[in-house]
Order: sequence, then C-alpha cells, then structure tokens
Amino acid sequence: MITKLDPVSFDDEIAESAPILVDFWATWCGPCMMQGEILKKLDASHPELRIGKVNVDEWGALAARYGIQAIPTMILFKDGDEVERVVGMRDEPALLELFRENGADV
Repeated sequence: MITKLDPVSFDDEIAESAPILVDFWATWCGPCMMQGEILKKLDASHPELRIGKVNVDEWGALAARYGIQAIPTMILFKDGDEVERVVGMRDEPALLELFRENGADV
C-alpha cells in the first residue's frame, strides 16, 4: 500500500529498517502523475515494498527540509537516512533495482 506521508508520520516511516521510497510530487506536475501510475503498478506487483508520497503543495516544509528543487524527486530512506535520490521519472525495473541495491528482498 502506498502511504501518504505528512509531517506527523514522516519521521516514523523513514526510521524503519526496511527501505521506503518517498515520492515528492504535486497534482499539477504531469511527469509526477505518470510516475504515480508507475508507483501504483510497482505497489500492485510488489506489495512487500514500502512506498510513500509527499504532496509538496500540502507539505512544503518537508520538501524544503530535503532540498527538493524539481519534481518528481524520489528519495530512498533506510534507518532514517537518505541512501539514494533520483530526480525525474523512473520505470518499474529501475525502481526495483534501486530497492534491491539497498537491501530489499525483491
């Protein structure tokens, strides 16, 4: 399940040892909407993976905290630390590889 993150839930979610891919996005961003569809497919085919989403218009302080300057930007967190950052769209195989490289069992 894709988790909508906010300032209350964000730190707890990224603190877990299992990697979580956080998508920083906005409703007015066409590439973000396309990336969202890719993430939905990834979630459907690999429900064991953790995916979160932060709407930058609703939670601008979170986006600023991580220096988000372009969207979509996805950050992979593990144990509360940023381990990978990708700017721009990525397809499902590239996202799976990102998880694999950082300890996810997929």
